[in-house]
Amino acid sequence: MRVTASGLALAGLLAVSACTAGPAPRADAPGSAPAAADRPAPASAAASPGASGAPALTVDQAQASLISEADLGVPWTASEGTATWHDGLLKATTAQPDCQRLLDALYADDVVGAPAGPQAVVTLDDGDDAAQLRYQVDASHAAGLDRTLAWLRTLPGSCGRFTAQTTRSGVELVQVADAGLPVLGDARQGLRVTVTWQGSADTDPSTLTLDLAVVRVGDDAIVLTTGALGTLPSDTTGQALGTGVQRLAQAREKGRAQA
Repeated sequence: MRVTASGLALAGLLAVSACTAGPAPRADAPGSAPAAADRPAPASAAASPGASGAPALTVDQAQASLISEADLGVPWTASEGTATWHDGLLKATTAQPDCQRLLDALYADDVVGAPAGPQAVVTLDDGDDAAQLRYQVDASHAAGLDRTLAWLRTLPGSCGRFTAQTTRSGVELVQVADAGLPVLGDARQGLRVTVTWQGSADTDPSTLTLDLAVVRVGDDAIVLTTGALGTLPSDTTGQALGTGVQRLAQAREKGRAQA
């Protein structure tokens, strides 16, 4: 993969971002093991079954449903911090409301809204491809997730090609296309988001490629974002989702057997 001088200047791979302002704090933290965070559920949400009648997702089940670097193999490792392209390219403004909503959701890592119960998150880095993957499991509600999926399906049409203004990188061109996910879970939608910017007049344009995927499994949500400067690692999205959906189903089945 070729990364231009302007891309390296902006996104020197995976340094901890100095910009902490944003719509919501990131839940992942550095460490030698996969970073994960749980958000305690309100008592009513934790105690109530979902629309399917299944017991609500527990903290232990959410944690057990995460993937790890071992599932993806070399060169994926536990994350050491937020990729610098995250703030440099996703913190942007545009005059189109739906497209701004997408940018805000990507920047805040908040595509499906606040969870209805426990949430677990892991972030992984691929140093060979200047890539970062964020994998999230939420207790949610089927109806709300289906509304989010319906909105995501409209974006290749309403935000197929637009420009946005950044603080660090100037004007960028954003393109949104359907990502064509494999048949997983009960409902799903994926997007391929490509961001192109011109670092300076004497350099070639640079590109960030970002995959966003949301999968509904009953009342639970899996949200995956994978981004890289240039070309994304081959089939990482499909591999991560296939493993994750199976792991969530296993955690749910184990919970039912122990009930």
